[in-house]
Amino acid sequence: MPSETMRAAVLGEPGTITTTQLPIPTPGHEDVLVRVRRASLCGTDLKIRSSSFFGGSPPPPGSFVPGHEYAGVVVAVGDSVDEFTVGDRVVSESHRGCMRCVNCLAGFYTDCLNYGRPDKGHRCQGMTVHGGFADYVVNHVSTLHALPGSVTFDAAVVLTTVGSVMHAFDVLGSLVVGASVAVIGPGPIGLLAVQVARQLGADPVALVGTRDSRLALGGRFGAGLVVNSRTDDPVTAVRDLTGGRGADIVLECSGAAAAVDDAIHMTKRSGKVVLVGFFDRPVTADLNHAVMNGISLHTVRGEGQGSVARAVSLAGQGRLDTDALVTHHFALEDIGDAFDTYAERRDDAIKVMLDVSDATEPIDGR
Repeated sequence: MPSETMRAAVLGEPGTITTTQLPIPTPGHEDVLVRVRRASLCGTDLKIRSSSFFGGSPPPPGSFVPGHEYAGVVVAVGDSVDEFTVGDRVVSESHRGCMRCVNCLAGFYTDCLNYGRPDKGHRCQGMTVHGGFADYVVNHVSTLHALPGSVTFDAAVVLTTVGSVMHAFDVLGSLVVGASVAVIGPGPIGLLAVQVARQLGADPVALVGTRDSRLALGGRFGAGLVVNSRTDDPVTAVRDLTGGRGADIVLECSGAAAAVDDAIHMTKRSGKVVLVGFFDRPVTADLNHAVMNGISLHTVRGEGQGSVARAVSLAGQGRLDTDALVTHHFALEDIGDAFDTYAERRDDAIKVMLDVSDATEPIDGR
């Protein structure tokens, strides 16, 4: 690395993000320094830019680097790290639990009881510690996964989102093969949920949304029924698809407040609903219907329980179509335009990528 500083995108006043120069971080004993090749935006990043994510205590302007979906190349490792070597291609997952609380010790590191406590060992890339909207980023070794040669950096970045979907199926505690699955919300998470459900053997799979172009893409990915909820009643459509019973499993991926009630009512008796999307307001739903019909409600917060590793495996086997989801590329210096494009869904933006560095750039270690 020719200099000791790097480009990094930092939060400014609420609603702003700009690039600046920061020192290149030094990896600790159990850390890996990654040269970021590609990063992408998600809905959580919009909340981070607006500062609403931080609950009234945002970091000082100019001090924090967001970005939790990224992939790159190893350029340096801590003195205890032998899992990776310089030049390895890797993708990051966001969460590193403290690995000392009862939740972490049970494998639920996404729900670490010391969330936001780096002094206790917790890290959440791009949310509680610096993330990947920069030339370089430090990860704990446990949060990186080696990429198969067939997986491009564009595809790799999407795998963090696939990990969230895999984790949503994890919490069900049952096989998906043969189950009827309804997915609400044809954003990146919902479109990937359709693919993962099909790969896990679900049949039939339905997709509910409001944008015809996204619904058409879901049909390409394996949804046997697509429903535009602006023109058709999604509860009736899903119940008709399943012989009047309702879906075995419903994944609510939209984060729309009204969708929770739809999810409950399109689920069969003793079925399961997983809330995957984040909501920006309190939600009112007919919980009595869930209670009276034995419907279980589950939640997930991003990836967990090794789900990103399984996502990497699916991609390496060629069983995911991520190319169709990547709609835009921006340079790191144009990150403001990238955010606006994603937030405003310009040109039907789905996954917006930041091309942080050139894949042909030599890696010389540190």
